[in-house]
Amino acid sequence: MTSATLTRESPATLPPAPASPQRRSIPPRIRVQRTLLTVTIILIVIVQVYPLAWLLITSFRTASDFAGGNPFAFPTEFTLENYGRAFATGNLGLNIVNSLIVTLGASLLIVVAGMMAAYALQVLGFRFSGFVRALFLLGIIVPVQIALVPLFIDYSQVGLLDTHLSMIIPLAAFALPMSVYLFSSFYEYIPRENYEAGSLDGAGPYRIFAQITLPLSVNTIITVVLVNSIFIWNDFIFANTFVLSDGLKTIPLGLQNYIGAMGNTDWTATFAAVCVTVTPLLLVFLVLNKAMIQGLESGATKG
Repeated sequence: MTSATLTRESPATLPPAPASPQRRSIPPRIRVQRTLLTVTIILIVIVQVYPLAWLLITSFRTASDFAGGNPFAFPTEFTLENYGRAFATGNLGLNIVNSLIVTLGASLLIVVAGMMAAYALQVLGFRFSGFVRALFLLGIIVPVQIALVPLFIDYSQVGLLDTHLSMIIPLAAFALPMSVYLFSSFYEYIPRENYEAGSLDGAGPYRIFAQITLPLSVNTIITVVLVNSIFIWNDFIFANTFVLSDGLKTIPLGLQNYIGAMGNTDWTATFAAVCVTVTPLLLVFLVLNKAMIQGLESGATKG
């Protein structure tokens, strides 16, 4: 058979080409909903990002440029003197150290107490455990203001006034109900077979907690720490009530040092100080946001 014959016969032996699939048209109502959702997300991002961008840009503006021009306009001059003046005007470094001590101490207490309480209520269980859990959740609606005067009197009597513990204890206590709720919601969906297998291997409740519950709770721990750290880092009411000396002032109290006589405020130095104090927490949040989202979702889906 010649090559010409093969050429003439080969198209007949090829399978027919598949018909190209037709795209399903999206209904107009769905397109409108997607457009509205996209616009809403863009607006939310702008509202959230613009203040941070404006704060960062303003921290590099000169004092004369900020005072003489439009404060929301793009700066004409950039300078790093604001950051030097921010550290020179107040004890910014010491304020950051104090806030770090309070935040780490309160977060550690929240995680340890919250995990143990949730483990006892949800995993071990006991009589009236549901009632005790309801009492914990009632603490969410208790305002912090009602505890200021009693705590101030008690601290002055036991010698805890004007100490780091005077801030750590109430901050951890008022954050404990929500932490217990988050840990309990997560423990509810851990398969009971895991605990039964550990019991059959001879593990007691403490060993089960350390080798089974704790490793599975990493994302929830990160979530609890990040959610509470934002409020602890920015706390003003407890620090302003229980701290009397300059050496123990946290960042919110330290920012008052930038207010001069007759209410004059060095705004550019203040913005520089705020940038320095906000950046560490923002970076940690951006790095661990995925683990935080997984921790929040762990109580919603069984797995």
